[in-house]
Amino acid sequence: MNKAQLISQIAAEADMPKAEAKKALDAFIGAASEALKGGEKVTLVGFGTFSVSERAARVGRNPQTGKEIQIAAKNVVKFKPGTELSEGVNL
Repeated sequence: MNKAQLISQIAAEADMPKAEAKKALDAFIGAASEALKGGEKVTLVGFGTFSVSERAARVGRNPQTGKEIQIAAKNVVKFKPGTELSEGVNL
């Protein structure tokens, strides 16, 4: 499912125009992004938790040449699914 399909699904389920569904989804993405940038967790009970984790610097290998390369440390977003989502997918 891509963003346009998600907007259509939200609009249909919430009985609202697609333009309003797009605004709502964009507002959620913006708010969640800002919270994650600030180091906060975003928890949606029953769906899951988004959090930021630091990935340490490490040595990798170029698969074509076999030469070692340095991979810089960076922050990554993690998602841990909630119980309801996990149970719903495993039906």
